[in-house]
Amino acid sequence: MAYVEAEIASQPECWLRTGRLADEHADALPRPGERVAVVGCGTSWFVAMAYAGLREGAGQGETDAFQASEFPTGRRYDRVLAISRSGTTTEVVDLLTALRGVPSTVLVGDPAAPAVELATAGIPLPFADERALVQTRFATTALALLRAHLGADLQKLAADAEVAVRAPVPVPPTGVEQITFLGRGWTVGLAHEAALKCREAANFWTEAYPAMDYRHGPIAIAGPRRLVWAFGAVPPGLADDVEATGAVFLHSRTHGCHTVLGRWAAGRTPLDPMADLILAQRFAIALAASRGLDPDAPRHLTRSVVLTG
Repeated sequence: MAYVEAEIASQPECWLRTGRLADEHADALPRPGERVAVVGCGTSWFVAMAYAGLREGAGQGETDAFQASEFPTGRRYDRVLAISRSGTTTEVVDLLTALRGVPSTVLVGDPAAPAVELATAGIPLPFADERALVQTRFATTALALLRAHLGADLQKLAADAEVAVRAPVPVPPTGVEQITFLGRGWTVGLAHEAALKCREAANFWTEAYPAMDYRHGPIAIAGPRRLVWAFGAVPPGLADDVEATGAVFLHSRTHGCHTVLGRWAAGRTPLDPMADLILAQRFAIALAASRGLDPDAPRHLTRSVVLTG
């Protein structure tokens, strides 16, 4: 078994462990009414996008998400929240070094990482750190902690995650030549992350868009042997528009969907979109295997991007 497969399967347990941490570190996490910037790189940026949407949607305060290198230093924030599995990524380290007088918190896998010393507060998640280069459980565990801080039911999330790690992969990876992932609101970040997993693990052609914007051009690439996978709420008529192209539309809320996912989802409460992301992670690993690739050795990738010069 690849390292990443075992790490994907461990997510329900990891999510449950974050409830205690959310309470222990409540003072270091964004408070209601604060203007907050959430930053990260790659997967962590997509988690930042998801959390920003959830926090604003919960009425907790203005929340912006940025790739760490694109942080607008001229704006005023009450708190900066950084997400970094390694805690060594150049852009995150540079930003935390540059912040002056702004409270900062970093969610990190390694308690001894440089980012912990640079931030005002560090919240280590060593139990969610990973051996695999391709991030899965650290990212979702960080988001689970942030969702717990917003009042999410971790027992429900973990139960949905248990379904996702045991259910059949929604569609066979063979025969699919392209995938587009869609989201709305906070799940746009999940769509981007699902697409990244397929690119990283399987060197596969994937794209991601806000679901409402998909019909404004990107739908032109839909067709037979192509898959459109949506997270969260779906705009009315979108499924019909996609299926009219000959592409498969995949969504856990669509009863009667022409996939395994539709059969096991029918008759039960739809899975939380974060559990749907687990299915996408598993699909990416299955896709890699079908292409003869080792998901633990993705090409051109390192655990952390540390720049010199």
